Amino acid sequence: MTTEVINSKVQFQNIHQDLIEKCISGDQKAQFQIYKLYYKAMYNISLRIVNNPMEAEDIMQESFLSAFEKINTFSGTVSFGAWLKKIVVNRSIDAIRRDRKVIFEDIDSLPEIEPYCYEDEPGKEETTQRIQEVMAVINRLPEECRIVFSLFLLEGYDHDEIGEILSISPTTSRSQFSRARQRLITELNRASAKRSYRII
Repeated sequence: MTTEVINSKVQFQNIHQDLIEKCISGDQKAQFQIYKLYYKAMYNISLRIVNNPMEAEDIMQESFLSAFEKINTFSGTVSFGAWLKKIVVNRSIDAIRRDRKVIFEDIDSLPEIEPYCYEDEPGKEETTQRIQEVMAVINRLPEECRIVFSLFLLEGYDHDEIGEILSISPTTSRSQFSRARQRLITELNRASAKRSYRII
């Protein structure tokens, strides 16, 4: 890693920390800068959980308000983005629990479907199309499966963390992920017999 890259990272971290400290002091300009840095990512996180653009927008806005109200509790033991993300995830889950009936059931002995990779390397347009197909199927998954699948595969939480977030056991989280994975592969392969998808 070059000295220029290291210095650039240090400078960014210092600027970022300065913004957080200004936010703690109630600086609204700093709050707006933080908002601009994170709002798109936080909106997308909420959208992947609640699957409703207007609801995700509301949750994102409420999460920022909550974050700024309690920003003095930010300890710095994790990145600010991770701290803010947890607020967004928790509020998104709370919204689903409040407005919808979602039951996270344990599922025993799901049959295994062995996916395989494409033989040919797809072009850019085809890759974009496949991503759109995958996301469309994810959005059609049963809600409890979609939430676990999104938290694990898209947001990077492990099953212990998902269990804590959703108040379920890690085993139930794994079962829901397996169910989502199985259904995703089945639907994608059914949509096109010439294609198969590898979902980890």
